[in-house]
Amino acid sequence: MPTLNPNIAILEFYPGPGGQEATIWAGDLINMYTRYATKVGWKVSLIDEHIMKITGFDVFNQLKHETGTHRVQRIPITEKRGRIQTSTASIAIMPQIDSKEVNFRMEDVTITACRAGGNGGQNVNKVSTAVHLVHKPTGLMFDVRTERSQQQNREIAIDLLKNKLWQIEEEKRQSEVSSGRSNISQSTRADKIRTYNYPRNQVKDHRIDVSFNNLDKIMQGELDDLLLELTILPSPSSHSN
Repeated sequence: MPTLNPNIAILEFYPGPGGQEATIWAGDLINMYTRYATKVGWKVSLIDEHIMKITGFDVFNQLKHETGTHRVQRIPITEKRGRIQTSTASIAIMPQIDSKEVNFRMEDVTITACRAGGNGGQNVNKVSTAVHLVHKPTGLMFDVRTERSQQQNREIAIDLLKNKLWQIEEEKRQSEVSSGRSNISQSTRADKIRTYNYPRNQVKDHRIDVSFNNLDKIMQGELDDLLLELTILPSPSSHSN
């Protein structure tokens, strides 16, 4: 069984139904966790536009229950008639796999270099430091541009592949003993762990049936009370050693 590093968490964010508002909502969630991580002294690295790595003491165990579908109810900035819209984004929290026990063949992996876009200076934009990784058997793809060194980005991409392959295998094993659904699901409005209701300034976690009437502060990274309530939840079996 691969060894998991509890001090590193990989967070993936995927917009669900809701069009442009769902994409905006996924970005808002990224900002929320970034603010919380900064507040508690964790290090945040944005690997791709929808993948981030957070490093800090016991970070995976503290965030693992955030996996699932997050539903928002609010008036989108693109809404001209003032109507409340419901949108979702799914989050998957994965640990860093430390061991080399995740099996895959490098012959099945294609890694190409490309120029990193966005801010970062002339080196980032003019030199092909970013990498695009494709795992042919599964179709998994990762774009990594967080480091200035192509070799560093290559190593990060391979680590992401290992983590994802581990997650897939764990979910497959879990499905053999349970009819439960995958942690990262089809982001439907009914399949939710939490609802963020802006008109009420309220956040409700449906697993523990507890509401918090400070959504504005939660979105600014004030997650301590919410995460503390979730400690009563059992550890996901797919993440056990």
